Amino acid sequence: MSSPLSDDKIEAIRTALRDNPGEMTMQLAKRLDVAEAEIMRRLPDGRGVELDLTRWQELFTAFEAVGTVHVIVTNGAVTCETVGEFGGFSVWEEFFNVQSKTLDMHIRFRNLGSAFAVEKPSHMDGGRTLSIQFFDLVGSAAMKVFLNFAGKPKPERVMAFEELRERFRRS
Repeated sequence: MSSPLSDDKIEAIRTALRDNPGEMTMQLAKRLDVAEAEIMRRLPDGRGVELDLTRWQELFTAFEAVGTVHVIVTNGAVTCETVGEFGGFSVWEEFFNVQSKTLDMHIRFRNLGSAFAVEKPSHMDGGRTLSIQFFDLVGSAAMKVFLNFAGKPKPERVMAFEELRERFRRS
């Protein structure tokens, strides 16, 4: 886990989010030298809601009902973007597997540290992104599941996002 942030860092995050709400959070975290999960915790106006990570498996399986999503998986060297549908779930040793016709992922669930429902302007077109974002134990991005990646979301996507956000909200 990351160490507590100073008041100066917190104010720098708030100022940056106010001045450029569509900035890529990964780039903002790098620029301010903070964990990206800390940016999520400080998104204004309820745009970043921390989710109950103890329910990680239930959350991943809930994506199946959403249908096609835009998935971004990242680590320190590579970012991979794909579009597909969740399904074909299994657990084998340290892996939670998603093996549908369109997605093949092996998630090391014990390395997940936090998850957030995130609503923010797109860095591409200013449209409304709706995503569930997962971070590792040090607060770096692990995977982001976008129900809407850019433009105006369809009403059924907004409803699906809001349902996931409320159902898995951390108490």
